[in-house]
Amino acid sequence: MPTPGDDAAGTGIVRSALFVPGDSEKKLAKAMASGADALLLDLEDSVALSNKQRAREITTAFLKDAVTKSKRPRLFVRVNAFDTDLTADDLDAVMAANPDGIVLPKSESGQDVTRLDAQLRVHEAKQNIEDGSTGIIAIITETAIGTLQAGTYARASKRLESVAWGAEDLSADVGALRRRHDNGTYRDLFRFARIQTLLGAVAAKVEPLDTVYPDFRDDNGLRRECEDAMLDGFTGKMAIHPAQVPIINAVFTPSDEEIKRAQKIVDAFASAGNPGVLGIDGEMLDRPHLRKAEKLLARVGISSHQSG
Repeated sequence: MPTPGDDAAGTGIVRSALFVPGDSEKKLAKAMASGADALLLDLEDSVALSNKQRAREITTAFLKDAVTKSKRPRLFVRVNAFDTDLTADDLDAVMAANPDGIVLPKSESGQDVTRLDAQLRVHEAKQNIEDGSTGIIAIITETAIGTLQAGTYARASKRLESVAWGAEDLSADVGALRRRHDNGTYRDLFRFARIQTLLGAVAAKVEPLDTVYPDFRDDNGLRRECEDAMLDGFTGKMAIHPAQVPIINAVFTPSDEEIKRAQKIVDAFASAGNPGVLGIDGEMLDRPHLRKAEKLLARVGISSHQSG
């Protein structure tokens, strides 16, 4: 079956997105062999204010070498949020190394993504990078206002590839003392943020990424959370440790059976002249079933026009 992670740099498919501190040469090098579809090289939360410039230098040097490799994960840089006044310096440094994309934290609305789009266009022109080639992942629920604006990302930018949600910064912004119940499930505020992210992604026609699972030693808890996210419609999950990547990839990779079923549905509709409804194996299927099958095939890099 197709394996999205085999050449993620070429496909754009992201099941697993691993955060890596941008000021650690050792962790950056180790992350390249993690199997993650994307690395999120972090200049924000994992880097102390006093070490921001050093992190920019290390990250830029790492990118210049890593982007030349034929088999590699996609390489994104999480810059500091707009309200820190550090974003411009971050972009000045890392855009010289032509990353695959930028992660925008604490995005408060689609206008923030549009603002980043304009800045990236200038940097691409300066660096002779193809116009529009730098993607954007926006983390959209780290503030109260951001969570309420999740529906504003449609048409914000053609660069926008994914939206993700974050719980820790949101809890700090709101003043919530706990994020989860004793059984590990999220409390209502964070369930709301998660749902907002999922619906916002669908409205914007981009991929929804689930937030990190902080206990990297709890494989069972991580798997359960991945399965819940996948069943709800998330297509990938962010990670904070390389050990989490294999579980995330396994859960978010459709099985051979699921792929064959989706291809059968797409082929049947095409052969029948794309009707509103048809029967397959004794089951009546309509257009929503077709759209769902097309989405699954797209996740593994199969064109909906490709025959089985």
